[in-house]
Amino acid sequence: MANYKLVALDMDGTLLNDQSEISSENAEWIAKALQAGVTVCFSTGRGFVSALPFAEQLGLETPMITVNGGEIWAKPHVLHKRIELSPVYVKQLHELARKYPEVWYWAYSTEGIYNKEKWIAADKDYTDFNWLKFGYYTEDDAAREALRKEAASWGALELSNSSPHNIELNPIGVSKASAMEELCAMLGIRMQDAVAVGDSLNDIEAIKAAGLGVAMGNAQDLVKEAADVVTLDNNEHGVAEAIRCYVLAD
Repeated sequence: MANYKLVALDMDGTLLNDQSEISSENAEWIAKALQAGVTVCFSTGRGFVSALPFAEQLGLETPMITVNGGEIWAKPHVLHKRIELSPVYVKQLHELARKYPEVWYWAYSTEGIYNKEKWIAADKDYTDFNWLKFGYYTEDDAAREALRKEAASWGALELSNSSPHNIELNPIGVSKASAMEELCAMLGIRMQDAVAVGDSLNDIEAIKAAGLGVAMGNAQDLVKEAADVVTLDNNEHGVAEAIRCYVLAD
């Protein structure tokens, strides 16, 4: 059994169940991994403010990867690196969204989250904000594909998702995989000594790049195909099962 030193956990659909809770089983096995000297960290599309309460719940003082790799935290509240999304592209993505009235959209900035119902004030300029990530959500497959094709054609953005119905957009080259590589270098750990666990397309590159890539039982099919192993789903304590079977197994 490989001696893994880092476990990077996606949150929604992975660590969290469908009620957005951390099960006692997941918490127990994360604690066991920490006690064994394994670094357990979040690798999430969420922003720092949204992820922090769960880190505090688990007592984690470990690094955090947030907004799909746009931010890397050495530990909670200690920023190691941030890569911003150009306001030029946020403006273009917003203008594109407005062509599809049924589409929900949102954007993360360091100042907060803006969305279709609460966008930036008319007297503000896009350059007044430090942008991190943009997202679309629609259950209309044709609209979502049209948005994806248009945004991809610009050649400046990383496109992924955190559910089959959304598109998440980061600056080109920014992903959970690139952040994991940075984090491993910071910690003096090889990527082959790291485990990545997730369920969606924003996890797929990290799952491919890590020494062990783990897909959740509820993961999208492409993620399962890319993974080395598939664990139980997020309502069956799949993270606990992955740590028990692959990280702490004798």
